[in-house]
Amino acid sequence: MRVGTWNVNSIRTRVGRVVDWLGREDVDVLAMQEIKCKESQFPFDAFEEAGYEVELHGLNQWNGVAFASRRPMEDVERGFPSAPGFSKTEVDGDLPLEARAMAVTVDGVRLWSLYVPNGRSLDDPHLAYKIDWLDRLAGDTRSWLAEHPEQPLALMGDWNIAPLDTDVWPTWDFVNSTHTSAPERAAFAQFEALGLQDVVRERVPEGFTYWDYQQLRFPRNEGMRIDFILGSKPFAELVTGASIHRAERKGDAPSDHVPVVVDLDLPTEDDDDRPMIF
Repeated sequence: MRVGTWNVNSIRTRVGRVVDWLGREDVDVLAMQEIKCKESQFPFDAFEEAGYEVELHGLNQWNGVAFASRRPMEDVERGFPSAPGFSKTEVDGDLPLEARAMAVTVDGVRLWSLYVPNGRSLDDPHLAYKIDWLDRLAGDTRSWLAEHPEQPLALMGDWNIAPLDTDVWPTWDFVNSTHTSAPERAAFAQFEALGLQDVVRERVPEGFTYWDYQQLRFPRNEGMRIDFILGSKPFAELVTGASIHRAERKGDAPSDHVPVVVDLDLPTEDDDDRPMIF
C-alpha cells in the first residue's frame, strides 16, 4: 500500500494537480492538509472519477484536513479528543475548535492527517496554542499506543516544525523564529520519545518539503523540511520505501509544499504463522 501526505494549500485550486499525481504515482491513500474548504465546497467528483473516496474535516476557508483513498476507510474520526481551541478575540466559554486533525483506518493501519498550528511568531498567542495543541496530541497518542500496541499507527502531515538545523536554509534566517525554536523542537521530540519514528528520513536523509512562494526560494532551494510521517514500531516495520516528490513544486500553480510518500508491505491473508497441514 502506498501512502502519502501533502499540504495542498487549497484543494479547489489544485484539484487537477492532486488527482493527476495520485494516478501517476499509484498512491492508495493520501492525507491532505490545508484544503481550505467546507464539505459542500470540496471537489468530490474529480476524485471519484479517478477511483478515490474522500473523507474530510473542513469548517471554513481556512485550515482543513482530508483523506482520499481507493481502499475502504473505517473508523473515521474528526479531531482528537483533547484538542484545544483557538480564537483571535476574547470569547466566553470554550474556544472554537479548528479543522486540523482527522483519522481513518485503512487495511488495519491507523492514519492521522495533521495540520499543526503555525505559531506565527515567538511572541504571538498562536505559538502557545501550537505547543498546547502538540502537548495534548502527544497525550492522546500515548493512550492510543497503550490501548492498541500492535496496530500500525502513523501521524502524518504538515508539522510546521523543522526539528534539525539541516531542515532549514539558510539557518540564520530562522534565529529567533518559529519552526526552529527550542519549545517547538521539544514538542516534536516528545513524539519520538513515545516511540514514534520518522520513517522517511532514514531512507531520504536530505531534502526539503516546503519552499515559500516569495524571493525565488524554490529556484535557490531555500526551503524547509516540515512535513513528516511519524510511525509507531508496527508501522515502521511495514515500510519498504519512502520518497519526497520535489518535482511537484514545479509547474503551474503548485502548492508551496510537496508530497511525502511511504510504501507499506501489508500482510495478506496467507501471511500467518499457522503450521502447514498436509
